[in-house]
Amino acid sequence: MITNAGGTLAKRKSARVRRDEARRTAERFAPEAGGWDVVLETEDEAEFRAHLHRLRSSEPRLDESSLRVDTFCGRGEQPTVRRLSRFVPHPADQ
Repeated sequence: MITNAGGTLAKRKSARVRRDEARRTAERFAPEAGGWDVVLETEDEAEFRAHLHRLRSSEPRLDESSLRVDTFCGRGEQPTVRRLSRFVPHPADQ
């Protein structure tokens, strides 16, 4: 049954678009395509936010999908640490 009254077609298309985007992202950031370089690692959230702001300001065409933020949650005496990494593609073979 093909109907759009309940949004069935739109839901299928939306799911397909999400799957395709996830596949392209996985291929783009696959280990054989490059690696993640740590740009900053800090316990200070203000320092982290300031660095990210400077990065965005200095590179107006920054592809934010090539950035990764890892938060290592502290417990007890262990502090919370934030790490900013940037994907660096392997150089093309010549």
